[in-house]
Amino acid sequence: MNDLSVRAVRAAVNVLVDTDPTAETPGSRTSLHITADEPCFEGHYPGFPILPGVCVIESVHRSALATHPERATVEHRLAAIETARFLQPVYPDDVITVDMSWQRRDGAWRCRAVVGNPRGESARVRLRYEPAESTP
Repeated sequence: MNDLSVRAVRAAVNVLVDTDPTAETPGSRTSLHITADEPCFEGHYPGFPILPGVCVIESVHRSALATHPERATVEHRLAAIETARFLQPVYPDDVITVDMSWQRRDGAWRCRAVVGNPRGESARVRLRYEPAESTP
């Protein structure tokens, strides 16, 4: 039987820029050092390891939770991955940056993120967050 457990990225989220949450379009930037010993590299293209797309999304999600405009007052949950487009791979020992902009619409927050690596853009991701108390 195969082990199908999900291994989340262990890299620490470093907040580099966090704008005023009351700004018209709040934004933030984080960085994560994706070390070669991340468990998610194991078996993901042996001999040519790349960070799985789901781990890129997890890095954006963790960055979004660390910088959410209402993080100090309201707990939010990930309600949807609205889009994810992968442009370039993330390799072991890359430092990725996550540039986020936030927009409040229809009672939810939308986070647009651009993930960068040392060679350029890795991904574009859009996530939607809703207040945790609205969980069905």
